[in-house]
Amino acid sequence: MTPELRTERLIIRAWDPADAPAALRIYGADEVTGRLTPEMSAVRDEAAMRTVLQAWSEAQPSLVPPAGRWAVVRAEDGEPIGGLALRQLPPYDEDFELSWHLRPDAWGSGYATEAARALAGWAFEQGLEELFAVARPDNERAAATARRLGMEWVGETDKYYGTRLTVFRMRPSDLG
Repeated sequence: MTPELRTERLIIRAWDPADAPAALRIYGADEVTGRLTPEMSAVRDEAAMRTVLQAWSEAQPSLVPPAGRWAVVRAEDGEPIGGLALRQLPPYDEDFELSWHLRPDAWGSGYATEAARALAGWAFEQGLEELFAVARPDNERAAATARRLGMEWVGETDKYYGTRLTVFRMRPSDLG
């Protein structure tokens, strides 16, 4: 697990079950979960969200480093406004995906790019040579964020998660 990372406006840290109310504003929003890959049903209440956060925490030790899930917290008020994940893409033997998920009222503020750039930098310091982002072809917001991160569009595939996805790639030299 990464130590806490800080950017100009954000703190990237481990999720805590006490974050359930804030996490529900992210993972309970259909406009967020409907775009995730793999698909995730919206979480409908705080108890269920607490269970999801606990499961993520318990799964952490069995993940291939530097995989994990983190909260994106606004530094000015300590409010969790999003999440980040690093995980292996199917078939789970090589490619690492970087993903970002922000609650809708935090969209358009540059938080996803800022947080993902910090986590990507840390992942490259851990020895990863490349990261991928995958998005549904109609998810223009995700594609725009990938491009702002310096990721290169590499095409579309149905290799991951059994659905057609747009694929972006980043290497350490792309992190300008």
